[in-house]
Amino acid sequence: MTRSALTPDEIDEACVFAGRLADAAWQAIAPHFRALDAIQNKREAEPGADFDPVTEADQAAERAMRALISANRPQDGVQGEEYADSPSQNGFNWVLDPIDGTRAFVAGLPVWTTLIALCGPDGVPLVGMIDQPVLGERYLGWPGGAVLEKAGHRTPLRVSDQTDLRKGVIATTDPFIMTPAEQGAWTHLRHTARIVRYGLDAYAYARLAAGTIDLVAETGLEPYDAAALIPVVRGAGGFACNWRGDPAKPGGQLVCASTQDLLDQALISLRRSTDRSPTT
Repeated sequence: MTRSALTPDEIDEACVFAGRLADAAWQAIAPHFRALDAIQNKREAEPGADFDPVTEADQAAERAMRALISANRPQDGVQGEEYADSPSQNGFNWVLDPIDGTRAFVAGLPVWTTLIALCGPDGVPLVGMIDQPVLGERYLGWPGGAVLEKAGHRTPLRVSDQTDLRKGVIATTDPFIMTPAEQGAWTHLRHTARIVRYGLDAYAYARLAAGTIDLVAETGLEPYDAAALIPVVRGAGGFACNWRGDPAKPGGQLVCASTQDLLDQALISLRRSTDRSPTT
């Protein structure tokens, strides 16, 4: 019978191993940051599609992480952005995004991240890591806790106590990828909140966990975009759900907030534009 949870010792082991994966990814990425030789378009074969960049750094980092998993945890499965899934033999899967925010990476901006998550057989992320190696920041979350690892020190992460959307700092990566209905919902949030920031990709969720951003809402996410974010936000005391208010699953529409009051205020607008797909 397949287990659906990990023991505390196994959680600790997974957290340590996630760090090893992040180290391997950065070793592969570092030679390419601000020194790219080429940028490919994933959607080149789709006439009229938006440019979707991928670089050798994305691919090399995922290969490095996959090799480490294969050598050390061969029964675990792997789901990544760049290569086909490797099936799990024990129900547990690593979900990898070697460079989340490739556009920021191409532009030489240090707000891209490497995302690493370990999910159970039910697909629920158990451990999540948001790694920004240029800044030396590693945000790690698990059931009941989250920390920022920087310069050899571990600092507990805690979300803000903001309960009023009118005083909040909110973020989304790119409102132009939203549907018209979603843009309408976001526009209401944007006009209500005190400060709005764009273009941060997963780094916005890291800063939500650290208490400097109060709410992030996004749509059209793939599992590898979202799996690592949920344990970090929840481990820091925050809330994560889809735009209907249902418990968050990796992918689709996602909203994360520092407090339940703040989340409830945002959901008034977000529910009006919700994607009714049962998979989100």
